[in-house]
Formats: sequence, structure tokens, C-alpha cells
Amino acid sequence: MKILKKKPNIVFVLTDDQGAWAMGCAGNQDVKTPNLDRLAANGVRFDEFYCASPVCSPARASIVTGKIPSCHGVQDWIEKGNVDGYKYPEMSKVPGFDINDLAIDYLEGHRTYMEILSEAGYQCALSGKWHLGDNAAKRKGFKNWYTIARGGCSYFHPDICDEGELYPGEDYITDLITERSLQYIDEMAETEKPFYLSVHYTAPHSPWGPSEHPEKFRKLYENCEFAATPDLPIHPNHIITGPIGDTPEKRRENLTGYYAAISAMDAGVGKIVEKLEEKHLLQDTVIIFTADNGMNMGHHGIWGKGNGTYPPNMYDSAVKVPLIIYSPELKNRGAVCHRMTCQYDIFPTILEIAGCEWVPEKMQPGRSMTELIYEPEKDVQERIVVYDEYGRTRMIRDRQYKYIHRYGDGECELYDMEKDPDETKNIVHDPEYAEIVESLRMEMEEWFSRYTDEKNDARKFDVKGRGQQKLCWQKDAFNTEIEFYSKR
Repeated sequence: MKILKKKPNIVFVLTDDQGAWAMGCAGNQDVKTPNLDRLAANGVRFDEFYCASPVCSPARASIVTGKIPSCHGVQDWIEKGNVDGYKYPEMSKVPGFDINDLAIDYLEGHRTYMEILSEAGYQCALSGKWHLGDNAAKRKGFKNWYTIARGGCSYFHPDICDEGELYPGEDYITDLITERSLQYIDEMAETEKPFYLSVHYTAPHSPWGPSEHPEKFRKLYENCEFAATPDLPIHPNHIITGPIGDTPEKRRENLTGYYAAISAMDAGVGKIVEKLEEKHLLQDTVIIFTADNGMNMGHHGIWGKGNGTYPPNMYDSAVKVPLIIYSPELKNRGAVCHRMTCQYDIFPTILEIAGCEWVPEKMQPGRSMTELIYEPEKDVQERIVVYDEYGRTRMIRDRQYKYIHRYGDGECELYDMEKDPDETKNIVHDPEYAEIVESLRMEMEEWFSRYTDEKNDARKFDVKGRGQQKLCWQKDAFNTEIEFYSKR
């Protein structure tokens, strides 16, 4: 296993709602991602990397804590608890800002890997989306804190939280996140300490309308046929959570905006790499690029992530996310690792790359990916299963089968991923597969039992994909109002 000779700088780039399929280097011939493609050509790309939950806040909480949603308690995207709205009366004119919101620290009592990095001598900075509650409060371990007051925002009218000060932003949020990242690199490069920089873009999350993204990026797709994504009838379980491409015109608008957002973000990644080169830091820096969750953009007739349907869907397009890792010590550049890994693995991977000494908590299931980064072709037999959860829906996935179990509404699902990689035929009720279903279910339940905090067990809560408003175990913690696309 190859480790850098000195403590490396680490740049962690996290996008919002980007499926693993949405990169040129992943085989998508429609989307323009020259900088990500270059990063993959000089790094290693993981093509079987999965999120912990197919929605933003639970996945982000799992990344930074190394724990599952049924342990840390963030079960849905955070609708309430983002900031103490009353402290910022001047923000009342910002569309969507809730002046009556009260901050909730959803991760109270859970240690993040940023805290451990800071204790090991790293200077840590955040530029971009946090969305784990009490967003205005700088989290322990961070020296610099530039984020979004709420979870999402308009691209040209973001609500900026700059070192605790809130104000309406007037420029394109992707550019603002990039520019602050460049500023932090300039500042941290002046010290002798290694640095960790979180660059958390809001792209390519909706909105995708014509006024949301610079015309130069939209023009990249004005003649695109959008053949890389399917054009299917709307899924019967589709609920209304965002823009739905239910007409040719709306489909084109959504895909144009989605891809334009990715290309704008890709340009930002290019600027960050250029800055590292300019400062002669690239030879001492590990770059990790990934996303919080996947995204259906017409896949299976769904326009949304896991909460594009109710009950939540666990299709690969929603649970599989991109992962590219660049290290100056790589020998096999441009390699693709086909081993199955998950977001729980990020916590120990970053700390091992940084050379930190820490004792993993028993509720952290992740394993370091460092060996796979430097030996991507190595056959690691024990890495054959990944797990996912969203409310009362849980998933277990091995090389051949994906089993989805629902403890609430909806039927269970089983797919043979070798024979049916597009997940078109649910074979859960086929007697031929009864033993496989039972074996996978028992293995899944044993695993979740091991890493679940009973108080936060997601199976107990009415998660509808419409937002979390309180700590999961509190009364009326979740927004349960859903509207199906098709009236039933």
C-alpha cells in the first residue's frame, strides 16, 4: 500500500445530485466534462461507488461521520433547522428564506473526520453546501466557513453564509464557491501546515430553467440530441418533488439545465486544479471528486433521486455516484477500479491518506479504500456487498443481485444485475429465487442491526421524501404531505 511521504493536502469536491452516469469519462457522450475527464485520466475512477442514501442530507451526514442514517439520525433532506431565521431580518426578502426557522444541530454528538484532521495539524476550510442543520455555525475543526444558509438555492440568488454573516448573493453560486475555494488555497498555501478543503457545489441540483445557468454553458447543448438518457413514460410511483420532463420541451429544458450545471461545475474544478499547479501544490495534494447521491433524469421514467418516487427508489441511477481520486503517487493513471465501495468508506480513507491516528467507532462500518486507490486492479474478495437505506426502504447489493426490502409501503424487489443491469424485471416473487431473497434479507438485517442506533432506526419513522423538520425521534419530525404525479 502506497502512502505519501509527507502529510498531503486534500481537496474534497462534492457535487449535488450527480449520477455516476453523468460524466464524459463514464461513457456519457452528451455531457461536456473535460476537466473531470482529465482528472480521471490522471487518477483512478471507481465505477461501483454507492451513496449511503439516495438523498442529500442523509448521504452527507454519512460521509462526514462514517455512520449510517439509522445511526446518525438524518433520515431525509433537511427542510427545517437550517438557521435561526430571526437573527437575520434583512434576509426576509430573499425568496424561500424562512425567517421563522430555528437552527438544529442534527449531528450533535457525532464526530466528523474534519475534527480529527484538525487535531492532526490540518487547517480545514469549507466552501459550499453543508445542509446538516445550523448551517451558520462553523463546525468544529474548520478554520474557514463559507456556505449556504439553507440547503438549496437559486443559482443567481443564493443565500450566502460567510463566516457567520448572512447576505443575499448576486452572482452565480457555482462561481462563488469556486472563487472562495481559490482564495482559501491562496491563504492556506502561505502556511507550513497541510490543508483540507471541502468544495461542496450545489450543482447540478435543480433549478434547471433558462435563467438559472450562464448562456455559454447552455449553448454547449443547444444541438444535443440527449441520447445518453432514456425517454420513458413517467413512473407510476412518481411524486412531485421537482421539475418533471413529461413533454419533449420540458425534457430538453431539464437536461439542458442539468448538463449546463455540470459543465459550469467542471470548469470550476479545472480552475481549482490550475490554482494548485500555479502554487506548486499539485505534487503534494490528493483530490477526491464525488457526489452526495445519484439522479434519475428520465431513467426508469423518474425525474429525481430516491425521493422522486414513493416509496423511495433504489435504482442504480439513484444510488450509484461518481468517484475519482487523484494522487501524485499513483503509478497506474487512468485506471478504473471495479470493486464495490460506499460512502461509509470515505471517513477512514481520508484519515488514512492524511496519516491520522484514530480509533474507529464500532458504529462505523467503512473500510479504507487506500489499497484500492494504489492497486485498483487488486481483487479484494471481502468487498462484495454494499448497503443503502432511505426511511423504511433498505437495499443490499452484491455482484449479481440487488435486493430491496420495504418495511412500510410498497413491494420488495429483486434484480439479477448480471442478466438485467437496467433493472427492468422484478423477480422477487419468482419461486426460483426464494432462497436468494431470504439469504439476502437475513444478511441485510444482520448488518443494519449491527450499525443502527435503536433511537434513530429509520424503520420507525414516516419518511416520505418531503423533508425532515426535527430530530427524527421527535413528534412530527417529517413532512408527510406527498402528491403523486398521476392521481390514484
